[in-house]
Amino acid sequence: GVTIERKEGHIKDTDITIVDLPGIYSLSPYTAEEEVSRKYALEEKPEVIINIVDATSIERSLYLTTQLLELDAHVIIALNMSDMLEKRNISVDVEKLSELLHTTVVKISALKETGIDELIEILKEQNMISNIHQKIYPDDVEEVLDYISKINHTNRFESVKILERDEKYEQFVTDSIKYKIIQLENSYGYDTEQMIASQRYDFIEKVKKEAVVDKNKKKTITDKLDKVLLNKFASIPIFVCIMFLIYFLSVGLVGSWTVDLVDSFFAFLKEQVAIGLTNSSASPWFVSLICDGIISGVGAVLNFVPQLIILFICISVLETSGYMSRIAFLLDRIFKKFGLSGKSLIPFIVGSGCSVPGIMTSRTVEDETEKRITIMCTPFIPCSAKLPIITLFIGSFFNHHPGQAGLVTASLYFLAIGIIILSAIILKKVFYKGETSAFISELPEYKLPSIKYVGRDVLDKTWAFVKRAGTIIVLCSIIIWFLLKFNWRFQYIENVEQSILASIGNAFAWVFYPILGQWSWGATVSAIQGLVAKEQVVSSMNIIAGLAENSESSVQLFASSAFNFFTPASAYAFCAFNLFSAPCFGAIGAMRRELGSRKRMWQAVLFQTGIAWVIACVIFGIGTLFTYLFF
Repeated sequence: GVTIERKEGHIKDTDITIVDLPGIYSLSPYTAEEEVSRKYALEEKPEVIINIVDATSIERSLYLTTQLLELDAHVIIALNMSDMLEKRNISVDVEKLSELLHTTVVKISALKETGIDELIEILKEQNMISNIHQKIYPDDVEEVLDYISKINHTNRFESVKILERDEKYEQFVTDSIKYKIIQLENSYGYDTEQMIASQRYDFIEKVKKEAVVDKNKKKTITDKLDKVLLNKFASIPIFVCIMFLIYFLSVGLVGSWTVDLVDSFFAFLKEQVAIGLTNSSASPWFVSLICDGIISGVGAVLNFVPQLIILFICISVLETSGYMSRIAFLLDRIFKKFGLSGKSLIPFIVGSGCSVPGIMTSRTVEDETEKRITIMCTPFIPCSAKLPIITLFIGSFFNHHPGQAGLVTASLYFLAIGIIILSAIILKKVFYKGETSAFISELPEYKLPSIKYVGRDVLDKTWAFVKRAGTIIVLCSIIIWFLLKFNWRFQYIENVEQSILASIGNAFAWVFYPILGQWSWGATVSAIQGLVAKEQVVSSMNIIAGLAENSESSVQLFASSAFNFFTPASAYAFCAFNLFSAPCFGAIGAMRRELGSRKRMWQAVLFQTGIAWVIACVIFGIGTLFTYLFF
């Protein structure tokens, strides 16, 4: 439910190309990922298909296998999680399974990396059992399939799809074929699609009975954990505690000292570079560009890398342990009441890393109405690019102790869920009316996360973040510096109040007055910069603050590179606006592609920004009133 596109790789020291397709349960194109896999299998015609099968739940996985064996390709079954068989007290007779399915079967464990060499050797030597398209249906059904194949000159897979009345093969259903289909439907009492599905499962049950012995009568660790973690009353409080713990670790405990540590490094670097450039007789504007522009801008973002690493580790552990699937199951009950299903949670989870793949993952939502709502709501989830904004404001105003910082940060996460629910209600009632789709999800076994997988996942995400800082943030920092150091006559100036950027900010500062309670062109242009990249909000504020501090400007500062007029109420409100307003350009482009039109994209951007502004105004109003009454 997460992978929606194909990826390619190569086996070392061979010319074998491996194409990784989305994980699916059948080749019936009901979902986007099934469409991707089916299209590749039928149109690209691979020589060999490696079918990854869960060894601990063979009957569920073999449905797809029976369809793959109908294609014109060799099929190898890789029995994954074979290391779990003994623990689950399950015995699989590989030779018998291979004989019954008439295909090559290999035991592997992706986690333990066993059986992989054997699988690769089979591919190298092409030492696999030929696909004979064995007949698994009753004789009367097989006769009709032979007739369809003879009339249309189709292969076995296509003939089965014609029999099932698959919409992609409607043109092949002649009157004589239609007559035979009706005869079968009358004979079995239901349509041919159900008939074929039922007969596949009859065959699978027979295979399982002969090749698999399941002696597992005791409750597994997964059963025992689910009894607690999916408890009707305790599940949501446990989820809240887990999310608090994640942000306590990443923002509170770690953030309380790592930001200052990295910040000290960049302050030292800035000082040394300035000295070096000055001694080299570099011009003042060039020194300012390098130190006040690039180093200050990029450094402000890279300050938060240690916290991001902790956050990525926590999220990756939740995903690989199997708990993330339970979160989708839990929130389905809540989301269903407001026009979404648990399936929408998958894009939200992916979006916690980056909104772009999160929006793309919305393709897995079958219902068009629900899909559009999901696309518009996914950017509300705080992604990794928004963590610097959270950390900056939470660390500056709610840092009395790590627990408080973690609690306030977690509150933003749950505020995001609240905004998603509110948005879903508005969108469902006003714009996209329709029924909520059913949500069916596989709950995998709980398992200890693979250190190798988690490490690679965290490294990939961290490197992606650093690359953005080294490309987009550098470019934006140079632009911000230029707009701050030049006026409209393109004269180099010292007072940033006379700059191009200040005049642009002053033109729009009225929009943010109800959020800040102050007129601030600096905060205004920083928020606008968030449309390019959310990290740029922090980068822009740091550059503006640094240059303003060295000029005769009336802009005042607080120690962590923002402006001192912020109160806890306005800081939380401004933070909320930047988290929930329209996402970066990359995510807006993804919304344009997935929503299918520029008009819908602009509707989404205006809706997101509008609801963020209203929420921020409400937060500032309530926070200010609370402060006035009690402090």
